[in-house]
Amino acid sequence: MPARLRLIALLTAVLFFSLGFVTPTGGDLFEVSRNMEIFGRLYTEVNKVYVDETDPTGLMRTGIDAMLAQLDPYTNFYSESQIDLSRLMNSGQYAGIGIEVGRREDKILIIEVQGESPADSAGLLVGDEILAVDNVAVAGAESRTVEEVRNLLLGEKGSRFSLSIKRPGEPAPRELSVVRGGSEVQEENVPYFGLINPEVGYVELSGFMANAGNEVATAVRALRSQSPELKGVVLDLRGNPGGRLDQAVEVSNVFIPQGELITEMRGRTSDSRNKFYTLLPPVDTEIPVVVLINGRSASASEIVAGSIQDLDRGVVIGQRSFGKGLVQNVRPLSFNTQMKVTIAKYYTPSGRCIQAIDYSVRNPDGSVGRIPDSLINSFRTQNGRLVYDGGGIDPDIVIEKASPAPVTQALQAQNLIFDYVSAYVREHDSIAAPRDFRLPETVFPDFVAFVEGQGFAFQTHTEIQLDLLEKSLGEEGYDTPMAAQLEAIRTKLEEQKSADLARYRPEIEGLLEREIIRRYYFHRGAVEASFDRDPELLEAVRLLGDSDRYQAILAGE
Repeated sequence: MPARLRLIALLTAVLFFSLGFVTPTGGDLFEVSRNMEIFGRLYTEVNKVYVDETDPTGLMRTGIDAMLAQLDPYTNFYSESQIDLSRLMNSGQYAGIGIEVGRREDKILIIEVQGESPADSAGLLVGDEILAVDNVAVAGAESRTVEEVRNLLLGEKGSRFSLSIKRPGEPAPRELSVVRGGSEVQEENVPYFGLINPEVGYVELSGFMANAGNEVATAVRALRSQSPELKGVVLDLRGNPGGRLDQAVEVSNVFIPQGELITEMRGRTSDSRNKFYTLLPPVDTEIPVVVLINGRSASASEIVAGSIQDLDRGVVIGQRSFGKGLVQNVRPLSFNTQMKVTIAKYYTPSGRCIQAIDYSVRNPDGSVGRIPDSLINSFRTQNGRLVYDGGGIDPDIVIEKASPAPVTQALQAQNLIFDYVSAYVREHDSIAAPRDFRLPETVFPDFVAFVEGQGFAFQTHTEIQLDLLEKSLGEEGYDTPMAAQLEAIRTKLEEQKSADLARYRPEIEGLLEREIIRRYYFHRGAVEASFDRDPELLEAVRLLGDSDRYQAILAGE
């Protein structure tokens, strides 16, 4: 047998035995053994006799990925190279420069600059196009993916590299020398905390990496120190995708007494069944708390929101959370590879599972649906309030999110707000403080002229449906008799669309205002500006200023 085929057979055998971390029994053992033998033989024969030269590693990776795709999106295989890169990233030896990049056609643009970062110090601006990193071209004919550019920007902390950029409005590229990382660029779980007013503090939690609980505790202590009048804290979990389970428990522990159940894992094996309690003395168990969530609050965020809600420790405001109640564990495999696998579902203190999608049941086309209402059960919080499983965390106070108007969506999709603000920043050295800045009256007419100069056009959902109707009428021979009516409708729609910029002026001005503030004051400025404009935050401040209403909600009245 050729050496390559002996290696393939060996790898197949190793793969079989490496899957033994959960030992099948009875019929399962026979099925696993039988199918592994079939798979090993098929894999060997394909690589042995297929008409073209095969890539055994790529072929195996395709098979693994396809198999795991039948389970859920969170069960994944990681090659040795992927693990090595992750270790480097988490070791603190590698760092970036504090920017986020995105693609527009064949251009790589800077779409976010972190304040007080190497990028900020080097004078990089949102809207700059990256042409080359250390003389490696990334745009035009040498166009790279966003991920490739991100990796080029990463390097040993403190190392210097060259960056070639093209700034809109400037004829020639700029050549910059930038130093990576250092203490200026930090992946913080709490990117911002501060006082909305002397009585209400605000803590933004964007992730659940190591030290999240300590960062939240530090923020709450600082807020109490800054304002003796503090009467409430807003914990903002909107858009937080989750992270480490132990940090979810520690974050909850900031407000919840020691020894309380925060979440429970329930899986098939003994090591996937566990209960997690608060272990530390809390920072404050009395101060009123409001937790903000939305449809992108997931996993660990839902553990925190669910435990605070179930234990009646605070009020949840916003929209229903994502509904990810699955727990993953990393399992070592052969040849320095790993698998992150879903091993359990987690449950809140009242006993509800917040998982919203049942991946074990597939539709005929392979898709999955949300858990049906008929399978949703009711539970009660510590004070006896009704709560429900099967669909994430339902807020105590729901703030409906209005969908942007079609014209606004089109302006964003075509990057016209982004481009206009980039030009605005080049012409204005500074603006007022975030909470004081208001869009000058001259900006909106100037923006409309800019948009029209760009040949702005968009298609509404109504027009799409009208096109489908016209096609259907044509197929059935009714298009000619209906031509005049269809044209009249199209004319009326165009008249309405031409007035949409003026009709949705407040919505568009809000986006322009927020984008301008973000360019000058970065993330901190955007957060502070939202204190007087954000519907969920305004509702939270009102609630924390009304003790009777706050207590009535927690009492279930």
